[in-house]
Amino acid sequence: MNRTVIILGGVLAAGALGYAVLSMMGGDDPGGDRSATAPGAPMVEVALPATLGDAARMGKVAFEAQCVTCHGENAAGKAGNGPPLVHKIYEPGHHADYAFQMAVENGVQAHHWSFGDMPPVEGLTRSDVSNIVAYVRTLQRANGIN
Repeated sequence: MNRTVIILGGVLAAGALGYAVLSMMGGDDPGGDRSATAPGAPMVEVALPATLGDAARMGKVAFEAQCVTCHGENAAGKAGNGPPLVHKIYEPGHHADYAFQMAVENGVQAHHWSFGDMPPVEGLTRSDVSNIVAYVRTLQRANGIN
C-alpha cells in the first residue's frame, strides 16, 4: 500500500508540473498567442527548398487542391483556419507519415491546436496523401524539422 501511495503521488506531481508548464506556455495551443495575427494570415514563415522531388511535386499539386484552404500556402498554417504543418508538432517522430493518412481518412479530433476538429478529406487516394506527405516532409526538412 505504501508503494501505491508513493507511485500515485508521483503521478499527481508529474501531472501538476505538466499542467503548470503548459499554462505558462499559453495552454495546449503550441502556436501561443496569435491574437495579433490577422485571420487567414500565414502562421509561420516557411523557407522553400531549392528543388522538389517527383513525389513532392505531385504532393504540392494535391496539397494546393485539397489542403491549402485550411493549412495555408506552403503548409504555413492559416490563422483562424488551420495549423501549420511546417511545425515541430508534425515532425516524423511525433506524427508519423501514417498519421497523415489516418487524418485524411478519418479526420482528427483537435488535440494540439484550438481550430476545432479536422473532418475527413474526400477525393484523395492513399497515393495522393503519400505525395502530400512527401511535400510536407520536404518543406519540414528545408526548415530544420527532421
